[in-house]
Amino acid sequence: MAMTKSEKIWMNGQFVAWDDAKVHVLSHVLHYGSSVFEGIRCYHTKQGPAIFRLGEHIERLAYSTKIYRMKMPFTTEQIERACIETVSVNQLQECYIRPLVYRGYSHVGVNPIGTPIDVMVAAYPWGKYLGDDALNKGVSVKIGTWARMAPNTLPAMAKAGGNYLNSQLLKLEAVEDGYAEAIALDVHGYVSEGSGENLFLVVKGELVTPPMHNSILAGITRASVLQLARELGYNVREMVIPRELLYVADEAFFTGTAVEVTPITAVDRLPVGNGDVGPVTKAIQQAFFGIVKGDLPDRHGWLTKVPRSVAAAIAKA
Repeated sequence: MAMTKSEKIWMNGQFVAWDDAKVHVLSHVLHYGSSVFEGIRCYHTKQGPAIFRLGEHIERLAYSTKIYRMKMPFTTEQIERACIETVSVNQLQECYIRPLVYRGYSHVGVNPIGTPIDVMVAAYPWGKYLGDDALNKGVSVKIGTWARMAPNTLPAMAKAGGNYLNSQLLKLEAVEDGYAEAIALDVHGYVSEGSGENLFLVVKGELVTPPMHNSILAGITRASVLQLARELGYNVREMVIPRELLYVADEAFFTGTAVEVTPITAVDRLPVGNGDVGPVTKAIQQAFFGIVKGDLPDRHGWLTKVPRSVAAAIAKA
């Protein structure tokens, strides 16, 4: 998916031109994957651009930095403000926001002590992660041959750059084999998640999803769907899911910032249910997109509006 440039990127408290946002080739992050990040969507609504669950995303970013013992040089409030300002400065109505905290240039060695902690926020236009038709028609996926990280190897709760080497192996294998995405199993052979998505199944009208101890990221869209599904009257359960339940489920779908709520219509070339997008998935999609696009009331306070005056205020500063 080609990236569309925006004009400015926020780096360590200052805006720089997109093409000038650079790091040294001997920065620690390039050699050891020592970064944590977030992916956040900003939606175009009738009231203007609105960022989805900004506070929760930056809170998770702070948790990730704590787990990896990275002392952030900015407060969570400052980074939230940077996200809002970056959207505004670039005059974006709808976009993807990428905050990144990383170990910068100091020395090369596994020991990260003494490396500077740098922070950047980028925002740029971004389309549908798994293709333009994925939300309406669903995607075909495979069970990956690479397992998710075992407990006490890497912290799955941290959204860390190094963790996504595992995701890249899963994604590359899936694409090369003709699938849109992969589903990973955990070290015990139970269902974990996609390469960059959480997973839900519908089994006899009940919504089920793997729990935290199956090496999943605590997804913010996942939490939103759990809440919306209960409000819609569905019985929702976190449970250990054996691989074979993927083949006999009535419906399946991914959730995440990138995929939003994307139906899965086939697993290992076996149709999920009748091979079409199911009614539960459609109902959850409608509830989710109704809120994030501003067509339904934001009853949970999930949207942070981007004031039109922010860019002008920054320009005067």
